[in-house]
Amino acid sequence: MSVIRQMTYRPGGHRAASVETMTFSRLRELNDGGTQRADFHVLAIVDAGYGSVTVDFLHHPLKKRSAVWVPPGAVHRWDDIADVAGHLMLFVPTAPVTNATRELVASPDPAAHWSIPDADWLFVDTARNHLLLETSAPPGQFPTELPEILLSALIARLRPPHAEARFTHPVFRLFRSSVEAHFRNHHDAGYYARALGYAPRTLSRAVQQATGRTAKAYIVDRIVLEAKRLLAHDRLTAARCAATLGFPDASNFSAFFHKATGMRPGAWQATVAIE
Repeated sequence: MSVIRQMTYRPGGHRAASVETMTFSRLRELNDGGTQRADFHVLAIVDAGYGSVTVDFLHHPLKKRSAVWVPPGAVHRWDDIADVAGHLMLFVPTAPVTNATRELVASPDPAAHWSIPDADWLFVDTARNHLLLETSAPPGQFPTELPEILLSALIARLRPPHAEARFTHPVFRLFRSSVEAHFRNHHDAGYYARALGYAPRTLSRAVQQATGRTAKAYIVDRIVLEAKRLLAHDRLTAARCAATLGFPDASNFSAFFHKATGMRPGAWQATVAIE
């Protein structure tokens, strides 16, 4: 269960905020050590200390002047934050106001963790502190769009690694959005080629250029990631995963998962590091 989700965007709160902030100290009070899966973005900036976080089954060290980005739907766990100081920005996908930051936030695979270069730190710290100040203002005192504007400035200053590379190919951007919307029901690359109006070869070439993978491999990877999330966090059975992800039955899903990962769903669920 997501302790972050429990404390933010609650009905009846003092305001309907699209951006909220909290400290790692507050996160420690709420964290039960379990997995979390929120329907909003979590962007964390570490000022000091060392720790670790696991995002979609990959372990990342936390250290001074580093950042963590957890997108909506990602299964994550704060493994070790006893010595970490800093802030977390919690925001809905529609919060950023610039074209560039909206495009970045829309990406289904942002960089999960990176170090903030020394040359960028003053700009990042200033943008973060201004956002913290505005989100602490009494409701109704200032224009409501100020937190969204300042969040966009912070995201732009953070410059997540390889962000520009994700947006260079317009065909891939369309494919990526279509896969996010339909991967639970459509597993073949041909469907996306037809739906987008491109020849299969054109689509696959665009995906290859953007990701280094074929269109089919990209779709398979997205389905496997969602299956792992469902198995690890929601603790679904293979039969429930099959129904959720558009497979005809548990046997078909199990064969698919085994081919992609080398393990049967139940075996993977029993040994997964995030529990």
